[in-house]
Amino acid sequence: MSGFPEVHRPATDTAARPLVMLHGGNVANWMWEPQLPALTDRTVLVPDLPGFGERVGERWPGLDAVADDIVERVTSNGVDGPFDLVGLSLGAVTALRVLARHPDRVRSAFLTGAPLKPAGLGLRLVCRLQLAFWRAPWFWLSQATAMGIPKDSRAQYVTHALSVHPETAAAMNAEVCAGGVPADLRRYSGPLLAIVGEKESAAVRDSLTVIAEAAPQAQLRLAPGMHHIWNVEDPNLFNGVLRSWLDGTTDPRLVPVRGA
Repeated sequence: MSGFPEVHRPATDTAARPLVMLHGGNVANWMWEPQLPALTDRTVLVPDLPGFGERVGERWPGLDAVADDIVERVTSNGVDGPFDLVGLSLGAVTALRVLARHPDRVRSAFLTGAPLKPAGLGLRLVCRLQLAFWRAPWFWLSQATAMGIPKDSRAQYVTHALSVHPETAAAMNAEVCAGGVPADLRRYSGPLLAIVGEKESAAVRDSLTVIAEAAPQAQLRLAPGMHHIWNVEDPNLFNGVLRSWLDGTTDPRLVPVRGA
């Protein structure tokens, strides 16, 4: 449905590790388009998750199966060694499953906006409303506005959200709302940066504590002034933070989270 390429290769040979970027829910791999100009020195793979984008006709097979599917697709595209991993929202939740199930394939992980606390009554109500108004463009437009998505990107967000089957959303939401991290996450001992936008919900901000408990090596940070989909909200900030991480440092503009 999106028509956005899954693999982006550098113009010349490079020794830089490949980068795999996992999109959020109700969007597709096109959400990473603002990042590609900052990543021209490496192979970047932006797979659609099952049920989204070009794969909108597929059923949601469960987070573990999605994690395995991602690694299989990466390998089938010629990357059979370690890669750096980026995930946002649902992509971050999926990335945690990749770390747990395929720790040897990931060199570093950059995760933002992972909802990991079991959903309370308020969030479950939001999910029910989402399904009730799934075919209503105005609902998705209101969601785009609330998440800080720029005006020139909202139409694409609304169009894609309307294309996702409600059955996919219901199955995905059930898993995400259950919260928690995979039991085998400690198998991954590599670098991990966990970020949430400063203006995200308390439930998402509190999820940093869940990551800290399961992955003691994780660095925990707030993205100042940002909402959930901040790679689109402020591409310059996101790209700078990501480039710093890939180059081996943590951007000082991020705010350390204390007590998490």
